[in-house]
Amino acid sequence: MPRRAAPLLLLLLAALAAAAADRVTVVTWNLENYLLEAFGTRQPKSPEARAQIRDTLAALRPDVLALQEIGGRAALAELQGALLAKGLDLPHAELVSGCDTNIQLAFLSRFPFSARRPHTNDSFLLQGRRFRVARGFGEVEVAVRPDYRLTVFTAHLKSRRAAPEADQAELRLEEARLLREKIDARLAADPQANLILLGDLNDTKDQPPIRTLLGRGATALVDTRPAERNGDTGFTPNPRWQPRTITWTHYYGVEDSYSRIDYVLISAGLAKEWLREQTYILTQPDWGRASDHRPLVFTLVPVNR
Repeated sequence: MPRRAAPLLLLLLAALAAAAADRVTVVTWNLENYLLEAFGTRQPKSPEARAQIRDTLAALRPDVLALQEIGGRAALAELQGALLAKGLDLPHAELVSGCDTNIQLAFLSRFPFSARRPHTNDSFLLQGRRFRVARGFGEVEVAVRPDYRLTVFTAHLKSRRAAPEADQAELRLEEARLLREKIDARLAADPQANLILLGDLNDTKDQPPIRTLLGRGATALVDTRPAERNGDTGFTPNPRWQPRTITWTHYYGVEDSYSRIDYVLISAGLAKEWLREQTYILTQPDWGRASDHRPLVFTLVPVNR
């Protein structure tokens, strides 16, 4: 194929994929060790759990899917094929591998990628020691329409489990600082960029890693705060607090606790196209069979405003 034909093909693919799309659904989900084979202490995902994951995703019908804890290229291909068999065709795939060889980040998309920018070798100094970002950061530019591009970041920051080499909270904060630098670079190049950060950020909103990622001022990100669709009206007794809707995303068995550590954060430019009423946390029976996390759903209108 001539080199100049590639951009034309990309535009054609984007136009065909978006021809009937007046809305775009983006889903993020930590699949909790979606492995096909045992790796170290991590056991393979059971057939029952994998079946529930593909049934859930086939029902949600995402146009763009960001995944955490996928067990390599074979596991991603298996999931992609299983979704296709269910009628959900997400032909464009990206796998991002950091120094953690057990679990990776991934994207699946109905739309083609106009750019892929995996960040797999970032490192930082902490108390005189050099550390690498264990899972890396995923970044793709999705060609939703010829005139509408969506920059999607996904991350799986350091867990809250104790680490022998350093304080787990300090490690997570340094990872968040590096990720925010990449977001700042994109927004400096285009302040009105349609940018979304989603994934397992492993901390609550009041903690330094999330405050760092949210930022402040003109480049601050908007917390979309997906919640259950259970009939809650959004009551709050204090205007400084968020509504008392149910927003937990993760169950932590060690503490027997439920908390919101998965996020969908968007730029000011994308906030203009955000459909709040179609952004939510999925509720379903036996949700914990699939993963210890729940999927978050974000919906947008792909027209620059």
